[in-house]
Amino acid sequence: MQRITPATACDLFDIAATRRIEQAAAAALPAHALMQRAGLAVARLAMALAPHARTIWIACGPGNNGGDGFEAAAQLQHRGFLPIVTFAGDETRLPPDAGASLQRARDAGVIFAPEPPASCELAIDALLGIGSSRPPANAMADWLRRMHAMAAPVLSVDVPSGLNADTGVSSATPHPGALSPRFCVTFLTLKPGLFTAQGRDAAGTVWFDDLGCSGTGEAPVARLAGAPTNAPRSHASHKGSYGDVAVIGGTSGMAGAALLAGSAALHAGAGRVFVGLLDASAAPVDPAQPELMLRDARSLDLSGMTAVCGCGGGTDIRAVLPRVLATAAALVLDADALNAIAVDGALQAQLASRARRGRPTVITPHPLEAARLLDCAAADIQADRLAAARELASRYGVVAVLKGSGTVIAEGGAPPTVNLTGNARLATAGTGDVLAGMIGAALAAQRPPFEAAREAVWRHGHIADTWPPGAPPLTAGALARQAPC
Repeated sequence: MQRITPATACDLFDIAATRRIEQAAAAALPAHALMQRAGLAVARLAMALAPHARTIWIACGPGNNGGDGFEAAAQLQHRGFLPIVTFAGDETRLPPDAGASLQRARDAGVIFAPEPPASCELAIDALLGIGSSRPPANAMADWLRRMHAMAAPVLSVDVPSGLNADTGVSSATPHPGALSPRFCVTFLTLKPGLFTAQGRDAAGTVWFDDLGCSGTGEAPVARLAGAPTNAPRSHASHKGSYGDVAVIGGTSGMAGAALLAGSAALHAGAGRVFVGLLDASAAPVDPAQPELMLRDARSLDLSGMTAVCGCGGGTDIRAVLPRVLATAAALVLDADALNAIAVDGALQAQLASRARRGRPTVITPHPLEAARLLDCAAADIQADRLAAARELASRYGVVAVLKGSGTVIAEGGAPPTVNLTGNARLATAGTGDVLAGMIGAALAAQRPPFEAAREAVWRHGHIADTWPPGAPPLTAGALARQAPC
C-alpha cells in the first residue's frame, strides 16, 4: 500500500480502463480473492488510522463497494475490534462476491445494526463505488451527513460515495464545516477524479493498493508527475544564461499585478526582468525591487524575450496583444490577455498560428477564463476539467494550465498532468500573477513549455504547502519572493 503525496509520480486511469483491469484480475485469481484482498487492505489501513479504536462504523452499500466493507468488517472482527455495519441494500440482489463477504462477516460475529452507532473512533464509507451513477439518497445520504459531522476520521473505500472517479465531480450533498479528517484507499488504479475538482476535499489523504495486480497494459488518461528535480546552476553561467522576461500589463491602478509577476520571475531565476507597464504615469522605478527594469510596454523588443502578458492589463491589453503574439519568442498569457483573446477572432487566429511557427505559448486560465475561451459556462469547465484542459490545448496549440483544485496541465497529444501541490492559502489576489511570472522564468531558461508549466505549478503550490503554520498569512508578494529558482 502506498500513500500518495505531491511527490508521487504515477499514471491515472479512467473508469472504463479500471473496469477492464478489474475483470482481467478477477479472471486470473480464485473466486472471491480480489474482494478478500480489498477488504483486508481496508482493514489494515483502518487499524493504522485508529489503532486504539474500539468501535468502527462501516456503512455498506448495495454493490461490490459494500462487499469490500463487509470483508473489512470480518477482518476487523477477527482482530479484536468492534465493527458495526449498517447496510443500505437488499441482500438478495447483492453481486455474488459481495454476498459471499456478507456471509463471512456474519459468520465472524459482526454486528449489523439498522442505525449508525452514537459514536465511533473511525467511520468507513463503503456505500457507493466507481460504478454508481446516482447520487446518495435516503439512508445513504443521511449516513454520509452523520459520518462527516462526526469528529472521527472517515475512510472511503475506493472512492468517496457520490464522487465521479473520472471528473472529480461529487453528487453527494456537501458537508460545510465537516469536522472529520478524510482518507481514501483506492484499488487497482489511481483515478483522476480523486485529485481534481471536488475530489481532493472529498478524498483527503489517498492511499493506493494494487491488490497484487501490477501491470495494466492500459493507456493512462492523465498522470501525477511528482516533484520536479532541482538542477544545479553551472558556475560558468551568467545572467544571459537564464534569459530575459518581459512582463506586459499594469494599466492604470493595476500596476501591482505586473510587478508581482515580475518579482516572481526575478526570484524564480530569470536573468533579467523588464516590466512593461501600460500606465504611462507609472513611476520609472520600483524602489522596493530596483532589479526590475520598468519600461513603457510599447518600447520593448520581444523578439528575444519570454513575454508574460495580461497581468493587470485591463482593456488596454488589447492594443498591444497583436504585437506580443506576433513577436514574442516565448509567451505566457494570463488574466486580461485571455479575456481579450476570448472575444476577438483575429487574436485567436494569431494565437493558434504561434504553434505553427514553433513559438511556445502557455496559457493560465482559471475556470471562468477557460469558459470564455471555449464559449461555455464555468460549470461546464468544472464538470470535466481534464477534458476542458485538453480542448484548450488542442484548439489554441498551447500548453494549457487550468488552475483550481488539482490544477491540470495539458499539451496536445499527451496525457495531461494533475498537480497535487497547493491549498486554500493561494485563494488570495495576485497569486495567479505570481504563477505566470514563475512560468515565464522557466521558459526564459529554455525549459520545454510543458515542463516549464508543470514545474512552476508544482513549486508555486509547494510554497503554500510548506508555509509555516505560525507565520503571517501568505500574500502574493510573499509568495513571489519565495519563488525558487
